[in-house]
Amino acid sequence: MVELRLASWGLAVLRDDATLVASELVTNAIRYASEREIRVRFAREGRGVLLEVWDPSDLMPVRKQDAEGLCGRGLPIVEALAFGCGVCPTEPCGKWVWARIREGV
Repeated sequence: MVELRLASWGLAVLRDDATLVASELVTNAIRYASEREIRVRFAREGRGVLLEVWDPSDLMPVRKQDAEGLCGRGLPIVEALAFGCGVCPTEPCGKWVWARIREGV
């Protein structure tokens, strides 16, 4: 879905970064949503995009790593590839986790 939308917007150059960020955000939402609903929003912003993923968990993203270094790499990846990223809590529960991907960043 991300690749097709980027191509239709003439932003295929963002494909690798945007699909990796989307994958990380959706994977985390699935992990913490306990098989409940998740939502994905994807909007064009000039020469970039805004990716947002909502899940019903009130747990906020936290940098962490297990002893073998196999867990907790998602947030640093998103931060490295995004122009900006953050979390917006929602009522009565949940949060939107977002990242902006721009050309040349």
